[in-house]
Formats: sequence, C-alpha cells, structure tokens
Amino acid sequence: MSRAEGIPPRDLADDDLRRELQHLHDTRHDVVTGGSESALETHTARMLAMEQEFLRRFPAEGAPDPGRTRQGARARTSDGP
Repeated sequence: MSRAEGIPPRDLADDDLRRELQHLHDTRHDVVTGGSESALETHTARMLAMEQEFLRRFPAEGAPDPGRTRQGARARTSDGP
C-alpha cells in the first residue's frame, strides 16, 4: 500500500483504526454511486484491509451474534411458540 493510499492499518492506533474504518463505512455509498472505477477499487482495498486488521485486533467484536447463526436459528425454531 502506498503512502498516498494511507497509513497501513497495522500501523494505526486502536482509536485511529476504529475512526478510519467508520469513515470508510460512512463514505461507501457515495463511492459506489458516484466514484470512478479507480476510486471504488482503492476504497474497496482500503476498506478490506481495515476490516481485516479490525477483526485481527478485536475478534470478539467481529464474532456473530449467536442468534444470527444457523445453530441459533435452529434453536429458536425448536423452542416453538
């Protein structure tokens, strides 16, 4: 990743990583609907790198809610009304 594309995610402090990831998510729609192909490719690469680093540092925060898994859905249906 070149310096023009930002600081590598692994070099960001935790608060900076969270802030940058939030900004990428906030701007995603605008890039998809109004950005150039190059902007979309750059945004996607940066977002994926940030998300991977976030999940590496904070695996518990990236874990799915148990109720949203297949096993959780099966448990809900087996309880019945």
